[in-house]
Amino acid sequence: MAKAARESQPRSSVWLESKAHRRRGGGQPSGLDRARIIEVSVRLLDAEGLARFSMRRLAGALNVTAMSVYWYVDTKDDLLELALDEVMGEMRLPDPDADEDWRDQVRALAWEYRTLLVRHPWVSALVGVFLNIGPNNLAFSRAVQRVVRRTGLPAKRLTSTISAVFQFVYGYGTLEGHLSARAKAGGMTVDEYFQQALSTVTAAPQAADVIKESQEIMAARGGDTVAEMLERDFEYALELLIAGIEAMVAREREA
Repeated sequence: MAKAARESQPRSSVWLESKAHRRRGGGQPSGLDRARIIEVSVRLLDAEGLARFSMRRLAGALNVTAMSVYWYVDTKDDLLELALDEVMGEMRLPDPDADEDWRDQVRALAWEYRTLLVRHPWVSALVGVFLNIGPNNLAFSRAVQRVVRRTGLPAKRLTSTISAVFQFVYGYGTLEGHLSARAKAGGMTVDEYFQQALSTVTAAPQAADVIKESQEIMAARGGDTVAEMLERDFEYALELLIAGIEAMVAREREA
């Protein structure tokens, strides 16, 4: 019963327990530090995915024992949270206080977030699992909030606006990351994987009508490669959201 109660508790955070910069006393192996551990963790996660990641595999990549890693990080969860915040720092954030159009800044934030999710497909599975209150994630959240404030929407509408834009980006980037990961796992380019998948589903009689209609829509969309098609879809969908924000700003002013 006590165990069940503990498991139902919200996951804590490495950033709340003063462990983010902790290092135990003597005995740590030379040439190893937390920065290198995080760097190699990110590299392994990118190469092999979240499901195969383990402290043992990490230790092997570092050429140390698994116990050596625990001199610098208490648990695998702590390490994943640190790795998550590390890659969040790759995003180039606009200056919310700069004299720039909020639309351009929303576009910049959305493109950066999408790029991150595609470059590191494992990130999608960790967003929301942890509290995500490391310095890089907080910097991203702060930039998003301040930029969306500049739209002119009232404060009560800001969370809905942030959700509309960045949950769309999360979903789009997650699916795009899955596509890239599956192609990589099959030893194919994304274009090769897409053509193989399309040929497979086209051969299914129950899917023939839907696939035919889908092919007509995709042909009208244009683009010679999957990357071009995805770029066009993302760009237009983002413009729809920005236009929606503009429309809601005007509606609020008329109310």
